[in-house]
Amino acid sequence: MPQPAMAPDTAANPVLAEVVRSGFIEGRHRGSLVLLAADGSVELALGDVTSPVFPRSSNKPMQAAGVLRAGLDLAGERLALAAASHSGEAFHRDLVRTMLDEHGLSPAHLQCPPSLPLDQQEQEAYLAAGVRRDRVAMNCSGKHTAMLAAAALRDWPLDSYLDPDHPLQRLIRTVVEEAAGEPVAAVGTDGCGAPLMAIGLTGLARAFRSFVLAAPGTPERRVADAMRAHPEYVAGTRRHDTWLMREIPGALSKVGAEAVQAVALPDGRALALKIEDGGTRALGPVLARALRLTGLTAPVIDRVGRMPLLGGGQEVGEVRAVF
Repeated sequence: MPQPAMAPDTAANPVLAEVVRSGFIEGRHRGSLVLLAADGSVELALGDVTSPVFPRSSNKPMQAAGVLRAGLDLAGERLALAAASHSGEAFHRDLVRTMLDEHGLSPAHLQCPPSLPLDQQEQEAYLAAGVRRDRVAMNCSGKHTAMLAAAALRDWPLDSYLDPDHPLQRLIRTVVEEAAGEPVAAVGTDGCGAPLMAIGLTGLARAFRSFVLAAPGTPERRVADAMRAHPEYVAGTRRHDTWLMREIPGALSKVGAEAVQAVALPDGRALALKIEDGGTRALGPVLARALRLTGLTAPVIDRVGRMPLLGGGQEVGEVRAVF
């Protein structure tokens, strides 16, 4: 019987962040990180940056390019939402419902699980209003809507649109492999139920670099341009992807679950990272440090990198990058 693919050995990965409370180091987060120079060469590699990982939602730009290659005509906020891990704010939910209606679909067609909004403030307001979990509120509902619309356009089956052998998913796999410059090493199931394709962090950085450098009008460039023009639809009003794409001209940024992040700059510099234990509290500080290593000095980097620890409601420490 074939053995399952293995995640990178944690012993190979250095400590990227420390958790400091009251001057005492109470925890450490290992991880891996790669920085690409503008010419695409590897400028810095920390830990294992070639073994396959699941990029989780950092794969969404490639999935959105796949629905465009299938012939679906999306632009603006709609295309940004197709690449989104949205916060479930009202404007996200409204646009998902509008897009479903525009393509003759309904929320019943969605196969992502019923969920609460991803954003905590929105979640509290949602529950206070007495609303129940639903599929439209799930952070991947925009991607699922676009996948369903592409399948409907091509007369492909709707009930199996998440099957890895579905024509749309095979097309998405081709996009991932072309953008990353390497074969997909394993296929799993993401939290939303969609196929999840494993590549190395270097491949993920190459993919983001290829999107910002793609020729205007290509599916890849259309996705990058829509995300950068409408970042609040990619994430939300209180999310670091939105802040980065709003405040760093030309930046393309997408987080993924289990503490994955990819960013590309318009001149071709790019980075990808993963916190080994999936600890999202380390993601901002490590990302901020990586962005500074590219030479960026924008104020938003300090905002992204700040991760205070509280004690009794007061700040008593921080999570800090250590590379």
